[in-house]
Amino acid sequence: MLKVHHLNNSRSQRIVWLMEELGVDYEIVPYQRDATTNLAPPELKAVHPLGKSPVITDGPITIAESGAIVEYVVAQYGAGQLRPDPASDAHVAYIEWLHYSEGSAMLPLMMNLYVMRLGEAGAPLHPRIASEIDNNLAYIAGALGDQDYLLGDFTGADLQMSFVMEVARAFGKLAAYPTLAAYIARLQARPAFKRSIEKGGAYNLAG
Repeated sequence: MLKVHHLNNSRSQRIVWLMEELGVDYEIVPYQRDATTNLAPPELKAVHPLGKSPVITDGPITIAESGAIVEYVVAQYGAGQLRPDPASDAHVAYIEWLHYSEGSAMLPLMMNLYVMRLGEAGAPLHPRIASEIDNNLAYIAGALGDQDYLLGDFTGADLQMSFVMEVARAFGKLAAYPTLAAYIARLQARPAFKRSIEKGGAYNLAG
């Protein structure tokens, strides 16, 4: 059986959501962040050497990294759901969005998180980081246009992009991008997302 090694308030919420969208049989193995450091517990290192979440196990297979997990689960268990036809040009765009979300879009947001903790020492970096955040958000908003989802229909790429939108919203960055604010609200209104919160536990980035 598929197991989702799920850390509270983390990217692994997307993977619980993925399982609910597909309606597959799976088990949640819960982990809690350290109350003082907010870091993942050492028990996760027994699952994967990085000690991070999300991680899934599927029999002898262990996969970390959200994009790789989404790609694997949709291919193995999706029965054609949540991705375009693999022979189509849209599938190429799907793969790009799937990996762009963590490979490019999350980088300036994570830099913003860490530089904020430096206080005045980080001030010289703020304009550059803000510029990169806006560059990425403008790109996503332009690609979304007046569609509900990035590729027209809801796919794993939207699910993957949700964390980017959540973090950007938490930093107050979506006020200038009403289409993106509506996009994340639309994603989180999906019944499967709501079920994932019920099963995965409280999630501070839900809104």
